[in-house]
Amino acid sequence: MKPFVVMIPARLASTRLPGKMLADIAGLPMVIRVAKQAYKSTASRVIIATDHADIAAAAAYHGVEVLMTLAHHPSGTDRLAEAAEQMGLDHDDIVVNVQGDEPFINPSLIDQVANLLFAHPETAMSTCAKPFTQIDDFEQSNMVKVVCNQMQEALYFSRAPIPWHHNSHFETVKPLHHIGLYAYRAGFLQKFPKLPRSPLESIESLEQLRALEYGYRIKVLITTAHTGFGIDTPFDLDQARRIAINFDQGKPVQ
Repeated sequence: MKPFVVMIPARLASTRLPGKMLADIAGLPMVIRVAKQAYKSTASRVIIATDHADIAAAAAYHGVEVLMTLAHHPSGTDRLAEAAEQMGLDHDDIVVNVQGDEPFINPSLIDQVANLLFAHPETAMSTCAKPFTQIDDFEQSNMVKVVCNQMQEALYFSRAPIPWHHNSHFETVKPLHHIGLYAYRAGFLQKFPKLPRSPLESIESLEQLRALEYGYRIKVLITTAHTGFGIDTPFDLDQARRIAINFDQGKPVQ
C-alpha cells in the first residue's frame, strides 16, 4: 500500500459530553487511545489536529504528533483541511479522518478506506458501511444509513430508514449503517470547506451530502468486520471503560 496520513480532529468542547477527548479510559485519554489504534494501521504518520493546549499537551506527553489549528472550525473536516494546508500535502496525497471519539477503531478499516482511493483515482472520498442486523437500529435516526449503486458508490446518506422495505422482509436486502471513517485526497479535502453548505446537508445534518450534491464520488467499503463505536454520552463512556479492560488484554470488542 502507498503511504497515507491519518489525522484525528480533536476539540475539547462537546455538547453532550464536555471534555470527552481527554476523558480517561483505563488510564489513557480517549484521543490517545484513538491515536494508538491508528498507529496499528499502515499509515506513514498519525497526527492529532486540535485547537486546545490541553489536548496538545496530552499528545506531546504520549509521543503523538500534533498540529495546532484555529478554534473557529465548524467541523472536523474543516480542521483537517487547515492541517493539510499547513503540512503542504500534494493534491493526490491521501488523508484518513479518524474520529477522536472512536477508541476501538479497527486499524484494518483505516487501511482499507485509504486503499479504496488508491485503487479508484476517479474518486474524491471513501468511507465504509456495515449491514444492519436489527430492525430497531435501522429505525433510529442517530444511526446514519447509506444507499449505494452497483459500483459501491454512495447514492445518498440519510437519518431516515432507507431503502424503505415496502412489502418485503428486512432480511431480503440488508440496509447499510454508515460508519464515520473517511479518506480524502488532500486536494479535495482543502476544497471541500470552501463549497457552500448544500440544501440536503442542511436538512439531514450530514456533511458528506455536500460532496454528493456537488457531484463528487464517494466510494463505500462494505464490511462485516468489527468497526468500534463512537463515544457521545456518559453511558457510552462507561461502556468504553468496561470494554477497555479486556481490550488491553487482547480480547476483541464485541
